[in-house]
Amino acid sequence: MSFKRIVTGLFAITLIAGAAAAVSMAAENLGAEKLELFGGKRGKVPFPHHQHQKNLDDCQICHSVFPQKTGAIEKLKAEGSLKKKYVMNKLCTKCHREKKKAGQPSGPTSCAKCHIKPKK
Repeated sequence: MSFKRIVTGLFAITLIAGAAAAVSMAAENLGAEKLELFGGKRGKVPFPHHQHQKNLDDCQICHSVFPQKTGAIEKLKAEGSLKKKYVMNKLCTKCHREKKKAGQPSGPTSCAKCHIKPKK
C-alpha cells in the first residue's frame, strides 16, 4: 500500500470520527429531557424540554431571553432584568395560543393546566 493511500485513509477516518464526536456532543447538550420550573405561589411547572426542542427546532426562541443554565429565569427576575410572568405569558402561553389558533397541536393555554399547586 502506498504512503499516499495510507494518509488519505487516515484522513478519512479522522473526519468520520470528528463528525461522530460532533453529533454525540450535540446530543449531550440537549439538556434534561424534562425540567421543573419554579411557578411561584401557583406551584411548580413541569416542562417537557426535549418535546419542545423537537417541536420548535430553534432553541433561541426561548434562550434568546434567558441563558441555558439552571435557575437562570429566577436569577434574572431577582436582578430585575426579567419581569415576573414574562416567560410564561410572553413565551409559553402566547406560543401555545398561536399554535392552537393555527389549528396545530399545542400545549396548555391556561395557567391551571401547567402549574401544580403545592399540597397543604
